[in-house]
Amino acid sequence: MPLTPELRESERERIAQLVLDLVKQRGAEIPYSIAVSESGLARARFEQIFEDYDDLFDAIAQLWLKPNIEAMEDVVATDLPPTRKMYEFFRRRFVISRDRFRDDPEFFTHICEMGAANFERVRSFVDLADHYQCEIIAEAQAEGYFGGLEIDEALSLINQMVSNYTIPDSLIYLGDKLTEQKLARIIDTIFIGLSGEAGPEAAGVNTLRLAN
Repeated sequence: MPLTPELRESERERIAQLVLDLVKQRGAEIPYSIAVSESGLARARFEQIFEDYDDLFDAIAQLWLKPNIEAMEDVVATDLPPTRKMYEFFRRRFVISRDRFRDDPEFFTHICEMGAANFERVRSFVDLADHYQCEIIAEAQAEGYFGGLEIDEALSLINQMVSNYTIPDSLIYLGDKLTEQKLARIIDTIFIGLSGEAGPEAAGVNTLRLAN
């Protein structure tokens, strides 16, 4: 059967799901050679679909992160106020990870280990999240928040303050200490502490000075 673009995409998703299932069953990252043998395809056909392991991992990451990407896009498209939009932007992805962790902690841990080992392959998804977050920051600035801060600076500060809710590994170490209620308070604090209400130079730490 000719490998049409539609068939290729369908096979990429099927095999990516197969590999995820194998990771869950075997408790370890699946090598390219095992993915070939388990796929039911001849090696030549498999290589038409995935050039190498990096290409295979990209498909796995895309499938795993698809709910997160859809959640971000849904939030960005809403007309929610900036504070609520920022909260939902983080909350919805956190809930996805939390529920996955609670459903199968061991499998979740293995997926986190795969992501860490192949971080350069995941970086594009991190960049996409930052892009969407910058859109929300720009909307917030239009309403008077984060005065005196460049978008990239606000992005960096916010990411550092909510990192426990965006880095999946945090669930492994903190578990139920991470809650939606705490995240809401953090987002409220960010909008207060990084607002322009205290003056154009406000950055949330304007009373602190670095030690020499």
